[in-house]
Amino acid sequence: MTGRLRTYLELIRFEHTLFALPFAYVGMLLAARGWPGWEVFFWVTVAMVGARTAAMALNRLIDWPIDALNPRTKNRHLPRGLVRPHEVLFLAVLGVLLLALAAFNLNALTTRLLPVAVFFLAFYSYTKRFTWTCHYWLGLVIGAAAAGGWIAVTGRFEPATYLLWAAVGLWIAGFDILYATQDYAFDRAHGVHSAPARFGIPRALILARLTHLAAWLFFLATGIAAGLSLWYYLGVLYVGAVLLFEHRLVRPDDLSKVDLAFFQANVLISLGMLVFVALEVLL
Repeated sequence: MTGRLRTYLELIRFEHTLFALPFAYVGMLLAARGWPGWEVFFWVTVAMVGARTAAMALNRLIDWPIDALNPRTKNRHLPRGLVRPHEVLFLAVLGVLLLALAAFNLNALTTRLLPVAVFFLAFYSYTKRFTWTCHYWLGLVIGAAAAGGWIAVTGRFEPATYLLWAAVGLWIAGFDILYATQDYAFDRAHGVHSAPARFGIPRALILARLTHLAAWLFFLATGIAAGLSLWYYLGVLYVGAVLLFEHRLVRPDDLSKVDLAFFQANVLISLGMLVFVALEVLL
């Protein structure tokens, strides 16, 4: 039973929760301007685990035919037969139920937005079939974690909510473009849409840099709109420094460090920003 649980966690890449979950807490802390209470913290965590589980399980099901053809992904669980489709579908349904339970226990707005959230959790996996902007659709979905943490506290959208959502979404989109460079040849050969397949790797890397510059500016604008002070802006400077480091790792003639840039650098950003925001609101 422990081995099966490990298989399911590997299937949904549970460690990638470290991208979105800290920013859900960032939105929660900024909205509350302090600690919002254990109940809100608990349900925000449940919502994020549910949303992440549902999104990844649906993504694995929807992308199963593509993954089976791609040399980089053909060893994933579904192509290898390590899990059955009905098991993956069960994980997706379980994730939606957890998200719904959390939404109902937070406030009226999170409850009303539940159908919209579930739709986009499933829809973004299809976007690579018809548009190179699929990276930005992914950012829209994952960036909603920050907005979700915010409205879990306030029950409403505020100007800073949208700015933080945009910042996180553009950050996600930028590093997803970097990650997609690994599949450049496969995507072009099989008609899978991505920025590298559409523009070529050098131009895609420029687009990723511009996207991350826009993300950094939106992080800055969030602080201004929310009336934040020193610790938050130190966090913004920290994010900028890590983004610069991330883009120095990936060059058109050397993609060997894409995984390092994708996971480790971005975990540093999400966890680091959470620390600075915690210092901002608690001190």
